[in-house]
Amino acid sequence: MTSTEPQDSIPAEAGVASTRLARLRAHAAERGAVSLDELMSAMGRSSIAFAILILSLPALTPIPGPFGLVFGSCLAIVSLQIIAGYRRIWLPQFLGRRQVSGATIDLMVRYTAPLVLRVESLLQNNRMRRFAGPRAQAFLGIPVLLLAIAVALPIPFGNMLPVAALVMIALGLMERDGLVTILGLGMGVIALGATGGLVYAAAWGLGSIVGP
Repeated sequence: MTSTEPQDSIPAEAGVASTRLARLRAHAAERGAVSLDELMSAMGRSSIAFAILILSLPALTPIPGPFGLVFGSCLAIVSLQIIAGYRRIWLPQFLGRRQVSGATIDLMVRYTAPLVLRVESLLQNNRMRRFAGPRAQAFLGIPVLLLAIAVALPIPFGNMLPVAALVMIALGLMERDGLVTILGLGMGVIALGATGGLVYAAAWGLGSIVGP
């Protein structure tokens, strides 16, 4: 996993996503822990864009445990629902009931806020709307699935580009900014290429150690 510099507060001029993340942080601190189902409901369960965002960000947080695997798997399930044309999303009970501590949510929001704010600064509501509307969203299932697999892979420092691409796609959909969505897809192609290169290098290195 990789990290960004922590940020203790969300600026007043922050966008919708940053504001909701701040509210989620406060809610989790009050409750002590939230389930993945509660986490997604707090971000707007009927919105696939919010689900992509909230399931992507934990992979960047420098905390111990297989968070990339857990949240990448959840994101893969969501992507399959996008491909199937679902408008509301759900998680299997064994994943939905999994608890995330308030301290983890706090760390996630503080460390990922700079990335979210950076992308929000690029957003322009309803720009190239046709590339970020419901019809366009239906075509994003496969790219999101591939990026989710990249996030789930246990590759050191391999999460940053896939997550950045997913954040751009999610925020582009949330603000109906088709240009940012397209840029997110372009970054996704680069991220998948980089991930493929890392996997190939790891396989080649393992093969050279094991030998013929």
